[in-house]
Amino acid sequence: MQISFVTGNLGKFAEAEKILKHFGVNIVHRNLSVDEIRSDSTEEVANASARFAHAKLEEPLFVEDSGLFIPSLNDFPGAYSAWVFRKLGNEGILKLAAGKEAEFRACIAYTDGNAAETFTGLVKGRISEEIRGTGGFGYDPIFIPENVPEVRHSGDKTFAEVPEMKGALSHRKRALEKFGKYIKK
Repeated sequence: MQISFVTGNLGKFAEAEKILKHFGVNIVHRNLSVDEIRSDSTEEVANASARFAHAKLEEPLFVEDSGLFIPSLNDFPGAYSAWVFRKLGNEGILKLAAGKEAEFRACIAYTDGNAAETFTGLVKGRISEEIRGTGGFGYDPIFIPENVPEVRHSGDKTFAEVPEMKGALSHRKRALEKFGKYIKK
């Protein structure tokens, strides 16, 4: 089976391609500009983007939307994470939420023109007290996932300090695995 992944991010595409191969799903990269609605919900943003993309491409496809959600800030920056990162960066988030609980969420929205499904993955953790590590991207240098015994080095390290930890715990990976199981059926 071949499905298009509509994204401008080649890193996301490579990650998705690797994960979905385990489910017998081949994906094709489509760098298509689609309108993105404003919403506090990654599910609503992803669903709307998938519908816009399908109207243009008319083929089975999926999109992904993700964000960093901080409960003490009413889930800010949430679905606006990319915009907030460009405006405030990690330094700004540290000023607002150092030491606070947080979670990364990813939502995959799939449509073939008939069916429309969403698959969410999340990883809980907290915002660090300082920027640490050089791996990963975005908020990885300030996000400490909850301690996961089966993942070595997971103690008090950020995703940027132990990139293989992010590979094992990734919110995107969790959403893609749910999507892969659905497609395999």
